[in-house]
Amino acid sequence: MTESGELGPALRHWRDRVAPAAVGLPGGGPRRAAGLRREELAMLAGVSADYITRLEQGRATSPSAQILTALARALRLSGQEREHLFLLAGQPPPTAGRMSSHITPSVQRLLDQLDGTPLSVNDAAWNLISWNPLWAALFGDPSLLVGRDRNVIWRHFTGGLGRVSHTPEQEIRFETVTVADLRSATARYPADTGLRSLVTDLRNASPRFAELWDSHVVGVHESDRKTVHHPDVGTFTLDCDVLTVPGSDLRIIVYSTAPGTDAADRLKLLTVIGTQTMRPS
Repeated sequence: MTESGELGPALRHWRDRVAPAAVGLPGGGPRRAAGLRREELAMLAGVSADYITRLEQGRATSPSAQILTALARALRLSGQEREHLFLLAGQPPPTAGRMSSHITPSVQRLLDQLDGTPLSVNDAAWNLISWNPLWAALFGDPSLLVGRDRNVIWRHFTGGLGRVSHTPEQEIRFETVTVADLRSATARYPADTGLRSLVTDLRNASPRFAELWDSHVVGVHESDRKTVHHPDVGTFTLDCDVLTVPGSDLRIIVYSTAPGTDAADRLKLLTVIGTQTMRPS
């Protein structure tokens, strides 16, 4: 149950202070307030506008931790505000021993300024938690993925279809680093039951993962190249860099091309067509 009916007013206050332009939305047209509309917050958080209305009116009383995390991200809440949101909703706030998927407002502003570069954000277990439109155009709309299919490691070791191909050497590097990442995460977040469940299920689903896990492999992230097979703009290769956000273990995956190359031209075309498909009329 929410605490003392204060969740609704807090959500309205936080919604009113977020300028549409700050989250990449147009700010034109008549508005009763300078902040986000309920429909806009719903879109950013991946819930229905009706649910936002019920939360603000106190008629929805048990939002899940997943929904609260999405709301905190959409509202650009600070760490303390995010903790307060969980408490108002009657949920224990994220604590030490569990992974965080919170993107701080300052990091989010940085990501917003890189809209011409495909990028995604993953947590310490490589669950996809955020992406920009160009990333979706490059790799496919991730909003169509649910559950474990949003986990990079799960998809790789269980044969999930994707648009990236690896050379044998790249595949060894990728598998070594991601399994090592997951092992390190279990040591840093011993209370995270979802993380341990992921490891157990991966060991059962993939002999290759189990082999690497039992070998205690160690890997370090380095810059690499990814070959993408796009259904409309063809096959091309990009540079891939993994940046880690200090204090949260979030991974920002950035893809880039050298200016003036064929790959740069193909990426520029993707900024135009987005996630739509190009088919003969």
